[in-house]
Formats: sequence, structure tokens, C-alpha cells
Amino acid sequence: MNNYTDMTDEEYGALDEELTRNPPRIISNGNDWLSQREIRILGLKNMTVNYLLTKAKAANKSPAQIIDELVGKEIAAAV
Repeated sequence: MNNYTDMTDEEYGALDEELTRNPPRIISNGNDWLSQREIRILGLKNMTVNYLLTKAKAANKSPAQIIDELVGKEIAAAV
């Protein structure tokens, strides 16, 4: 990471506040765990894979996050 020694305290404070208010979003580019290529290896039905990928894209989330949400709903319903 760059060493920000060329910034004044005021500039650093402004940058820190901006990043605190607007944290960068990490968007899946298909290279993360459970990307389209890897998700097909799990032996899931094509319908399941297509559902996960469609939901993930629509929600701007990874397929793993969608699976986590679905499992969380199942657990909450079972309690």
C-alpha cells in the first residue's frame, strides 16, 4: 500500500472521514470463491446454479452470500 506521507493532517483527516462515510464496495468479478466456474463443480443442478447466479447478480452479491442468506432463513424458520 502507498505510504501517504505527502498528505497533511487535514488531508488525511478528510480522506479518513470520506472513506468512513463511503466505504469502498467490493464487487465480485467472477474470480472469487464460488464463482460461476467453481459453483458448477459442486454438483448442483443447473436450475440451482442459474438461480444462485441470477440472484447474486441482481443483488450485487456473491453466490456464497446468497447461500448464506438462504441457510440463515432456514435456521431462523427452524427455531
